[in-house]
Amino acid sequence: MTPLSPAEGPRWVAGMMPLPGVDPLAGAGSLGVPSVYWERPVAREAVAGWGEAGVLEAHAPGELAAVLGALGHDSVRWLDAVSPQLPGPWFGGMRFSPTQPVDGEWRSHGLARWTLPEVLVWREGSALAVAVFAPEGPGAEDVVRSRLERVRASFPQSYRHPVGAPVALRTASSRPDFEALVDRAVEAIGAGQLHKVVLARALEAEGPEPFDVVDVLARLREQNPRCATFLFRAPDGTGFLGATPETLCRVDGRRLETEALAGSAAPGGADALDASDKDRREHEAVVRYILQALTPVAASVSADAQPSVLALKNVVHLRTGIRAELADGVDTAKVVTALHPTPAVGGTPRERALSFLVEHESLDRGWYAGPVGWVGPGRAHLVVALRSALVRGAKARLFVGAGIVAGSSAESEWRETEMKSLAMLRALGGR
Repeated sequence: MTPLSPAEGPRWVAGMMPLPGVDPLAGAGSLGVPSVYWERPVAREAVAGWGEAGVLEAHAPGELAAVLGALGHDSVRWLDAVSPQLPGPWFGGMRFSPTQPVDGEWRSHGLARWTLPEVLVWREGSALAVAVFAPEGPGAEDVVRSRLERVRASFPQSYRHPVGAPVALRTASSRPDFEALVDRAVEAIGAGQLHKVVLARALEAEGPEPFDVVDVLARLREQNPRCATFLFRAPDGTGFLGATPETLCRVDGRRLETEALAGSAAPGGADALDASDKDRREHEAVVRYILQALTPVAASVSADAQPSVLALKNVVHLRTGIRAELADGVDTAKVVTALHPTPAVGGTPRERALSFLVEHESLDRGWYAGPVGWVGPGRAHLVVALRSALVRGAKARLFVGAGIVAGSSAESEWRETEMKSLAMLRALGGR
């Protein structure tokens, strides 16, 4: 569908109904590969979308806030009552850096791209529900009703488990280049230019045949139940997907939840992580930044007194939960502008760290470490797109990063990024 400008004020008509079934991802069996997917297994939250009833895109950095703000407008006319548990209905994300040049691999996802699916299936308690969206106009109500019936009649009632066998993946990434970059960052920190900078690297992976994106999602959610699993497919079929542990913001009216997630160790290293001066300093820098960033947009802010340990399958992190009551007139767009990028993915001081990345990192992060998720009227849940990959056919580009502070070593940071890459490599079916 032709991208729509927020200034055009588009409208949609929608309807919903209960749906027999237990798993939104199972819809791939009748509807094909989803265009968007979102799941938090621990919260029993899952949603899959197919097609594009609407698209909102930003083509210049100055349009980002306006597009994100437009997603919160009530632009849907419902034929019947709408469920308060409906996620979205807009799904998408934006680049980590809106001003960096875009390489060819990321062109299809653009600066920021948000879609309103034609069909949306989500978990509603112990069952499912389906909504259908169509542009407002003659015959739109009939389109909605007929499509609802077709989905209801054909939607599988099974759970979608991974079905593919393990495969041998060919991988490539330059360790010398990354370790040289870490050394350069440590030198800048030692010279007083930075306190912290988060470096990312890409790992190229290729399978013997095109990756089954649905299989990859099924593995991601089963192997990473404490993460948010996501997929955003561009019209050319290129998919950005992953399973991230980090929430950027969860907005419900004036209530905001966010978190500081920084400091990492191998599984089983929780005690050492909690006692690590290097990791504590890295973590505390993120907490301070978030509290300061929220001050202009919040009426009140509170944080956990001490960080806890978040244990994932391949890594453990220090985590501090942060809550706020937003000031009047503050929407999701203003929250994202205040928070992104946090020192957990950029560094401190923020502008110096970002300048260092522009000058030295030599990597188009694209949507990696950017805000992705869903937005709707008065509600949003956006995560930081970590542990992720850009998948096209049999090729995947994985993205991983590590926070560099005084005391960091190139060898240990390489090992940390290798550890973080395991989640995506296993999800891709690697042995």
